[in-house]
Amino acid sequence: MHKTAIIFAGLLLLASCATTTPQTTAAALADLAPTGKVRVGINYGNPVFTSKTPSTGEGSGIAVDLARELGRQLGVPVELVRYNSGGQLTAGLAAGGWDVAVLAFEQERTTVISYSAPFAESDATYLVHARSPLRTAADVDQKGVRIAVSAKGGNDLYLTRTLKNATLVRASSPEASFMLFVAKEVDAYANLKPGLLESVDQLPGSRIVDGRYTVIGYAAGVPKGRDAGAKYLSEFIEYAKASGLVTQWIEKSGNRGLAVAPKAPGY
Repeated sequence: MHKTAIIFAGLLLLASCATTTPQTTAAALADLAPTGKVRVGINYGNPVFTSKTPSTGEGSGIAVDLARELGRQLGVPVELVRYNSGGQLTAGLAAGGWDVAVLAFEQERTTVISYSAPFAESDATYLVHARSPLRTAADVDQKGVRIAVSAKGGNDLYLTRTLKNATLVRASSPEASFMLFVAKEVDAYANLKPGLLESVDQLPGSRIVDGRYTVIGYAAGVPKGRDAGAKYLSEFIEYAKASGLVTQWIEKSGNRGLAVAPKAPGY
């Protein structure tokens, strides 16, 4: 076979593998659904990825769509385990509250969570008041500047490591953080850009600064040590990206400022 044809055939094989559903093994099922159902921990405090339908009380959004598709692929029921913040979701692991979680990738959490590659990503930046002299994300890291953030969430963990001068003011949830900003008890509010775009709509006159302090990837994860489950979950996430499912979920959610994450190396 001609060398070019061999390369082309190899590329086609890789593409087909990426869009093929992962094989469900007994070991993966034991890790992901040890009770016969997959319990998926979801942060309901992050409206970018999930929300609660007022009429039914049921969850909806990207994280919920992902959880339900995972259950469908595994052939088991799905139980959505609700938390009000990323910090509470992570703490729920210690109590054995979930088998799979949908949450921001954060290096600090890798000691207890085995992550897939991100399925979606967004800029993380700041909301400031209309008359604020702060114009860029870099401007915010000044002495005397107070930043509202959801405690133990991905933004809090990242900014705790990287800020040199500004002070973080932690609240119990993204909503509580935003209310600190609304009450003008802080100078800035840190969050993902899609959430901040919604906040601007709620608070006319507020504005998002130019630039970002980081890009935050949203992924799925399992408790550390569940290696077969982690392998399956990584393959499932790559399948969901390559097949267009993640694109569909993002479009259905109507979120602005959110993108499908790049393909992970090796897929």
